[in-house]
Amino acid sequence: MSHSPEFSRRIPFNRLGSGLDETIEASAAERKALAARLGIPEIETLVCRFRLTPSENRSVLAEGHLSAKVTQICVITSELFEDVLAETFFLKFIPAADMPEDEFDIDSIDLDGPDEVPHDGKAVDIGEAAAEQLALMLDPYPRKPGAGLENAVDVAPVEGEEGIHPSGEGPDGPRRPNPFSALSVLKNGDRKE
Repeated sequence: MSHSPEFSRRIPFNRLGSGLDETIEASAAERKALAARLGIPEIETLVCRFRLTPSENRSVLAEGHLSAKVTQICVITSELFEDVLAETFFLKFIPAADMPEDEFDIDSIDLDGPDEVPHDGKAVDIGEAAAEQLALMLDPYPRKPGAGLENAVDVAPVEGEEGIHPSGEGPDGPRRPNPFSALSVLKNGDRKE
């Protein structure tokens, strides 16, 4: 990845000692740039506490607690709404050279273990790790509290769902004919022999 992180906080290995507690907070400019990267209207606050512990083979174990207040767009109503997120997570920073190449053995992945994040051998970037964790925490289909399908904007009912009767009558009168109905003749085998 060649982009420069919007929210970077590099912790050099010589600062880790036997362990380090570090709290980071994104500035207004960093939050604005990160919101653009994540495709959301706004990040009002972003704070992450880390406990970093050096491990074997130049790895670093990290326990983090991220809290953020973001503005999202409801997929039902298209309205903006605020969402408060908070989550504890675990990571393992490992040397980039130790990361698997393009192909890897799916059976060797520890699904219960911490996610592995590459580092350059000089420092770990806990800011970028927090940004990636925030991306994972965002609901890909955010819904404003109380929004249901009855609040949907410009959504046409699908045939067979509530609102369209098998007779072809919908809540607003007759439906227009299905453009593929002529193909049903071929499917049903109505051929002259």
